[in-house]
Amino acid sequence: MTQAIDGIRLEPGEAIDWIVLDRPEAANAFSGKMLERFSAVLAERRGAGAPVLGIRGAGKGFGAGMDLGEYNANGSAMDDVLRLSSCVERWTAVWRHPKPVIIAVHGYCMGVAAQLATFADILIVSETATISEPTIPIGGGFIAPIWASQVGGRRAKEFAFLPGNRIDGRTAVEWGWANAAVPEDQLMACAEALASRMAQVPASVLTMKKRSVNRAMEAAGFAASLGAVAESDALLHLEPEVRAIRDRLRTDGLKPVVESFAGPSSQDIFRRYGCAGTIES
Repeated sequence: MTQAIDGIRLEPGEAIDWIVLDRPEAANAFSGKMLERFSAVLAERRGAGAPVLGIRGAGKGFGAGMDLGEYNANGSAMDDVLRLSSCVERWTAVWRHPKPVIIAVHGYCMGVAAQLATFADILIVSETATISEPTIPIGGGFIAPIWASQVGGRRAKEFAFLPGNRIDGRTAVEWGWANAAVPEDQLMACAEALASRMAQVPASVLTMKKRSVNRAMEAAGFAASLGAVAESDALLHLEPEVRAIRDRLRTDGLKPVVESFAGPSSQDIFRRYGCAGTIES
C-alpha cells in the first residue's frame, strides 16, 4: 500500500488507478494541502497509468466536506469568491479529465464531498451511505445547484433547505444522482468490474465518448449551473445571521452548534406523514 501524502494516496492498478482520500483522523475533511495534492495527482494521471481513474475514501466514509478548522471567510467578498471558485474548478478538472472517472462512496459523504461526487462519470454508492448537506447553515447555493441538473430542481431544493439534510445510497439512485447502490462490502468489486470492462475500449475512444456526453450535458444546463455557485455562497457568508453562527462556532465550539441544528431529514418527515415511495432506511 502506498503512503498518503497530505491526505491523498494513489493506488495504481491494471484497469483503474485509485485516488484515495486518506485523512481518516479528520474524517477525510479537505484541508488546503489535501486539495492541492488532489489536484496534482489528478493532473499527473492525465497521461499516465491505467485507462480508468477512481476516487474513493479510506476509513469509515468518503468525506466530511471542508475542514472547518481552516474555514475562513473573513477576507473581502472577492477573496471568498476566488477561494470558492477554486474548489469548483478542482472538481471541474474531474469532469474534464480525459479518462473515465468512477467515484465510489461509502459511509458519510458530506457537504463539498457531495459536490465532488456530482462530477463523477460513473457514481457508485453503498446502500447505507449517507449523503448530506452541511449541518451548520453558514453558506448556501454551493452544492444543490450542481445537483439540480441531475435530480431536478425540487429535489435539489429539498436537499438544500433543511440543515444537515441527508439521503441514503438507495435514495440517491432513485433520485438519479448515483448509478447504482450496492452492499458496502461489494462496492470496490463492483467498481473494479466496471473498470475492467471499460479498459477493453481504446483510450482515445473512451475520451471522445466522455467528451461528447459532457457536451450534451453542458448544453442542457450543467455548465450554467456552475457559474454562480461561488458568488452566491460568498454573498451568504456576509449575511448577519451567518456571521452570528460563525461567532457561535468560535465561542461555543463545534459540537453544541451542530446539535442546535440537528433534526430529522426531509425523507424522515415525509415517511412520518405517510409518504409512499421513499426507500431510505
